[in-house]
Amino acid sequence: MAPRVVVLDYGSGNLRSAQRALERVGADVTVTDDLGLAAAADGLVVPGVGAYAACMAGIEKIDAGPAIAERVRGGRPVLGICVGMQILFESGEEHGVVTKGLGLLPGTVTRLTAPVVPHMGWNTVDWPASSLLGRGVEPGTRFYFVHSYAAPPLVEGAEVATAEHGGAFAAAIERGPLAATQFHPEKSGDAGAALLENWVRSL
Repeated sequence: MAPRVVVLDYGSGNLRSAQRALERVGADVTVTDDLGLAAAADGLVVPGVGAYAACMAGIEKIDAGPAIAERVRGGRPVLGICVGMQILFESGEEHGVVTKGLGLLPGTVTRLTAPVVPHMGWNTVDWPASSLLGRGVEPGTRFYFVHSYAAPPLVEGAEVATAEHGGAFAAAIERGPLAATQFHPEKSGDAGAALLENWVRSL
C-alpha cells in the first residue's frame, strides 16, 4: 500500500508541484489544512515560499504548530521544504525583525552573506555519509535553490548537508523523524525525485 502523505496547506504556495513530485515516487498524497489528516498521515510535508513571518502567520492561523510538534515528539516523519524548513528553527530574522519559529530545531535563520542575494539556481550539496535523504546521490549532484535566508551549517544533534553561497549554510537537515531541505526537491529533476523517493520509502 502506498504511504499516505499530507502536504500541509496553510496558505503558502507551491503545493501542487510538491504533490505531483511525491505522487511520482509512489506516495498517496492529500493537500489539506485538516490537522486530523495531518496527524494520521504516514508522512507530513510542510512546504513554504516567501517570507518567514508570513509563513509563520499562516501556520498560526490554522494552529498547525502543536500538530507538527506532536508528530515529531511521537517519532512520526515530517519533511520541511524551503521556508518550511526555516520555520522549524527557533527564529528567523528578516529586515531586522526577529520572528519566533516552531522551535523544533535550535538556531536562527539569517540573511545569506553573499555578493548576490537571493541565491537562485542550481548548486551542489555536500551530504554526510549517514544521510537517509542523500542516500545514493552522487557527489557533485545539483539541486535547485531560491532563497535569501538560511540556517547555520551546524545544528546541534542533527545531520546537516551543506551548500556554499558566500559561505556554508544548511542545505538539508535530518534529526530523528524530522527532515528538511532548503532547496526545492520538487524542482530539482531526477536528483530531487531520488531524494523524495528516499524519504517516501522510509515512511
